[in-house]
Amino acid sequence: MKYLHTMVRVTDIDASLRFYRDALGLAELSRKDYPQGRYTLVFLAAPGDESAQVELTFNWEPESYGGGRNFGHLAYEVEDIYATCRRLAEHGVTINRPPRDGRMAFVRSPDGISIELLQRGAAQAPAEPWRSMPNSGSW
Repeated sequence: MKYLHTMVRVTDIDASLRFYRDALGLAELSRKDYPQGRYTLVFLAAPGDESAQVELTFNWEPESYGGGRNFGHLAYEVEDIYATCRRLAEHGVTINRPPRDGRMAFVRSPDGISIELLQRGAAQAPAEPWRSMPNSGSW
């Protein structure tokens, strides 16, 4: 058995790509439109790790999806938790659970999917502005 991917339904493919690709830094591996089924699939993965993919499914007909909290979360190990959170914030992403401990942070995608970010290796030393930053919303 081999893990292939996690599918996440999205309501706005452009906003989702700005989050997953541009802000979070995942690489787009493939994109395919299915006109007869009226949906688009986009596969992304962390650079250098194509074995763990995220499939964004965009149904062309508008649908309302329940909050992403019941899904749980996607988790990514990052080289520098502070640099990653800074890049996300610069892209307008709210840091719901700041990396006060130098180890873990949570953000949400445009569709409310919770994303956990974990520092690779040992935690970094607590640093500002993250150390003093309160939680925002839920993660």
